[in-house]
Amino acid sequence: MSDAITSPAAAPAPKETKAQKVERLKREKNPWNAWDEVRQFAREGRASVLPEWTGTYFKWWGVYTQGDGVGVTGGKGGEGLASDYFMMRIGIPNGLLTAHQLHAIADITAKYARGVADITTRQNIQLHWLTIESLPEVVEALTAIGLSPKGACGDVIRNVTGCPLAGLDGHELLDASPLAVEVAEKLTANPEFYNLPRKFKISITGCPIWCSYPEINDVGLTALKRVKDGSEEIGYSLRVGGGLSTEPHLAVRLNAFIPQDKAYDAVKAVVEIFREQEALRESRTHARIKYLFMKHGWTAESMLAAIEAKLGYRFDPVEEGPVADDVYRDHVGVHRQKQDGLSYIGATVLNGRLDPAQLHALASLSEEYGDGHLRATIGQNIVLVNIANAKVSAVVEGITALGLQVEPTVFFRGAVACTGTEFCKLAIAETKGFAKWLVGEMEERLPEFDQQLRLHVTGCTNSCGQSWIADLGLEGKKIKKDGKMVDAFYFCVGGALGEHAGIARQIGYRAAAEDCPEAIERLLRGYLKARTDGENLRSYFRRTSDADLRTVLAGEVVAAVERDVAPGRVPANVG
Repeated sequence: MSDAITSPAAAPAPKETKAQKVERLKREKNPWNAWDEVRQFAREGRASVLPEWTGTYFKWWGVYTQGDGVGVTGGKGGEGLASDYFMMRIGIPNGLLTAHQLHAIADITAKYARGVADITTRQNIQLHWLTIESLPEVVEALTAIGLSPKGACGDVIRNVTGCPLAGLDGHELLDASPLAVEVAEKLTANPEFYNLPRKFKISITGCPIWCSYPEINDVGLTALKRVKDGSEEIGYSLRVGGGLSTEPHLAVRLNAFIPQDKAYDAVKAVVEIFREQEALRESRTHARIKYLFMKHGWTAESMLAAIEAKLGYRFDPVEEGPVADDVYRDHVGVHRQKQDGLSYIGATVLNGRLDPAQLHALASLSEEYGDGHLRATIGQNIVLVNIANAKVSAVVEGITALGLQVEPTVFFRGAVACTGTEFCKLAIAETKGFAKWLVGEMEERLPEFDQQLRLHVTGCTNSCGQSWIADLGLEGKKIKKDGKMVDAFYFCVGGALGEHAGIARQIGYRAAAEDCPEAIERLLRGYLKARTDGENLRSYFRRTSDADLRTVLAGEVVAAVERDVAPGRVPANVG
């Protein structure tokens, strides 16, 4: 009897990476075509929800699983534990809202979201505490008012942002909101673009102060005037590749004049180029279009050539012209519109958080004293527009009664905060409550402070709170103090956009949350004492070394500490 021949054991199949898993799931299903599955989950309850929906597909509908309130430190593998609840982001192209829509959002917030609504840094409104049973009802209610969460998250084109004063500001070069809305209508939730390597953010503005931050978008169009053959023409300047997250990158300007009638095609061409980049699908952390410039050798020239090759024609080269300053891009306060007899009123909403009563009241003010139109901003604020000049004081009084500010202090005005551990599974520190307390502390400690201070608080190193572009950016972390682990923040200093654009410096200083007001007071008093005639805060930061800033913050000479690495995967909602 012959010996049996045994085959060698087959090697185990390689484990699927996160990127490979997401790419497989996207190939298998377009979530926008599968909402009936969610309706089924709603009928059967939370336990019936499939993991591919909680981990991936829900994002295409602007939905995330909500954290358990502890954040990343309560979980494993770089992500905290999910609760049974969901949060949803409502897409609002260019921030354009009507009172009717805002009343409806207020009702949705009261009925389904435990009264919590947050204006985001992309002119969205984000809801919390949604149950699986409520998701179909919320989507139906939004559809009835012409809004949708589709495309507010996921590997898709996100909410298209623009100047909240589009069509109203006498200083704008053109009203770019029709283009922003066109791009949103044609590209957001478009099945041709449901499977991009990662998220794709677009900003389109005719505003001379670039209030929608084109420098940190994947595509940024800013109005541009040129003279050709003796005639003035207004078109757009085009930037590509901006983004924040754990590796910030300012968008690269292409040397091209984009005529208004070619602007949509140019934007679509960039999205198509992005969709075709298979190399960007290999890693979720390096999948944004900015990595073509950061890791794959692309330049402004090669990007422009690719766009022109796709379109089949070339754009004229053009000088940039005036670059926006970076002081008060937020449209806060009372200002005259270009329409005779009308004004707009920019109200500061601390951290963007509003309750149903405030939402209803803002909508009612716009109806009673204006024409029922409002605008959300990327600064987490809201603007009431088309207010008769004679009625401005009444509106300001009404806004102030809601706890919002029209003439805010520099600390109230410049505060931005991400979701934090309250709801986010990736956050390390609580943010919105801390930021509110910090603003109050600084107002009390330094009422005389006279400089713009963009004070951005983000719950981890992923920079959802845009700490990289803040005058003072605070990144959440944990440290041990008095034998206990407590919330703390790592300081980034001197971020700016526009004329003096640059990423905030990591200066090697951290402090427990409760010690931050005292440290910031020392920093700002140090500036007030050391500044030269007319020197603003940003110039002071630029000429002061990291070691000296660290010393002022700490009140003594201290060694630099390293910034933490990212806690886990890059979330779909950052930078």
